[in-house]
Amino acid sequence: MPDAQSPEQRLESLGFKLPRPMQTANLPFQLVRIDGNHAYLAGHVPLADDGSIARPLGKVGTDVTPEQGYQAAQRVALAFFASLVAAVGNLDRVAGWLKLFGMVNVAPGFNALPGVINGASELILDVFGPERGAHARSAVGMAELPFGVPVEIEAELKLKP
Repeated sequence: MPDAQSPEQRLESLGFKLPRPMQTANLPFQLVRIDGNHAYLAGHVPLADDGSIARPLGKVGTDVTPEQGYQAAQRVALAFFASLVAAVGNLDRVAGWLKLFGMVNVAPGFNALPGVINGASELILDVFGPERGAHARSAVGMAELPFGVPVEIEAELKLKP
């Protein structure tokens, strides 16, 4: 049960590990912006364990299968977790996830966007449980995404004081 373990322990028991956080030295914005007990997570992309952009790249529906897109969305959730640990110290500070805005780099005619973004939603629910992990969500298709990634997601969440 997710509440019996810390989110970090739950991640480990699910077989996941956090990537190195995305490098932001040349970005003119913060990956995590905290305002009171709210955290706003800028658009994150799928990260490999070393913090580089994960592969495969391209459009879901031609270059990337829906299953690979789902896995890319999981990698985005892991990138969120890594950014949060860097910003606030640990994932126990998360009181609840509020909203995800998922963007899928889509091939013409591909419209199974919710199933791709489910990769992030389901991992968040698995790690934080049905109360803390519950969130509102959008999943939209985009003609292009930065660096050719198949998925980019941004989020809002509530922190414990």
